[in-house]
Amino acid sequence: MYAIQGISGLSSRLREITGREVIDMNRLMEVIQFLYQQRELAKRGPDYAVDDFGFDAQWTESFLPLFNLMYRDYWRVETTGIENVPAAGRALLVSNHAGVLPWDGTMIKTAIFAEHPHPRHVRALVASLFMGMPMLSWFLRRTGQTVGHPDDTRRLLERDELVLVFPEGVKGTGKPFKDRYRLRRFGRGGFVSTAIRAGAPIIPVSVIGSEEIYPMIGDASPVARMFGLPYFPVTPTWPWLGMFGMIPLPSKWRIQFHPAVHTESHPPKAADDQNLVMTLSDEVRNTIQKGIYDNLKLRRGVFV
Repeated sequence: MYAIQGISGLSSRLREITGREVIDMNRLMEVIQFLYQQRELAKRGPDYAVDDFGFDAQWTESFLPLFNLMYRDYWRVETTGIENVPAAGRALLVSNHAGVLPWDGTMIKTAIFAEHPHPRHVRALVASLFMGMPMLSWFLRRTGQTVGHPDDTRRLLERDELVLVFPEGVKGTGKPFKDRYRLRRFGRGGFVSTAIRAGAPIIPVSVIGSEEIYPMIGDASPVARMFGLPYFPVTPTWPWLGMFGMIPLPSKWRIQFHPAVHTESHPPKAADDQNLVMTLSDEVRNTIQKGIYDNLKLRRGVFV
C-alpha cells in the first residue's frame, strides 16, 4: 500500500514537471492486480473446477489484465464487427492464421472480452504440434484450448460455446513473409461440415498485424526434421538473439468480425453434401481474404 502511494506521488510530481503522464497508474494497477490474482489463485489448493478438457475459467480470467495490456498498448488492436459475435449460444469463429506462434488466437479471445458487451470465453482449436510441447500444452489446455479434432469441436459447440478454428493450420503460421496476407487453402471444408452438424453459425474473422510479429524470412528444414517440427522459423531476431528473439514485434493490429454465415439453416445431413460444403467454405475464405485487404488499406503503417 505504501509503495503504491509512493509511486502515485512520484507520478503526480513527474506530471507537474514534464506536463505529461510519465507513469500510467491505471496500467500499473492492472499489473499489480494480475500479480495479486496469481497469488490468491495459488492458495486454492487442489480443489478447483476444470472441465473435461482441462479448462480453468477462473485462472484464465486472471490473465486478462496482462493480455489487455498487450491488446491495447503493445499491438494497439482496433476491432470492428464485434456485434456479429452472438451474446449467447453456439458459434464457430473461423480466422486466418499467421505469426509462427498463435498470438492471433490470444488477441481474438481478448477482443471478445475487451470489446463485447457480453464477454464470453472462446475455445480455440490448436494444432497437435503445439499441444505436444512441454509447458505450452499445459498452459493452452488450462486456458481453454484443445486439439483441432471434429469430435471435440462438435462437443464444444453442443455445449453452446464459442469455438475458434484456423483452417490454414500450421501452413498459415509457417508462411514465408513474402506470402503474407495470402490465405492458404482451407482443406476440404471440414469446419463447415462440423458447423452444419452442430447447427452453429460461422463467423468469419480477418486479422492483420500477426504476419509481422515474427517475419519468417527462412525455414531451417533440417533442424525442423531433427525435432519433428513442420518448420523451424528463421526471423530477423530468431535464433540470432536467443530467447530475446522470441519477443514479438509491436506491429499494428486490426481484427474484423464479419456477419455470420448461417449454416444452421441446413439440415444435419447436408454436412455430407461436398458441393455445399465447399461452396460455403469458399464463401468464408473469400470473406476473410477481402476483409484482410480492406483492413490493410485502413492501416497507416506496419508499426504505427
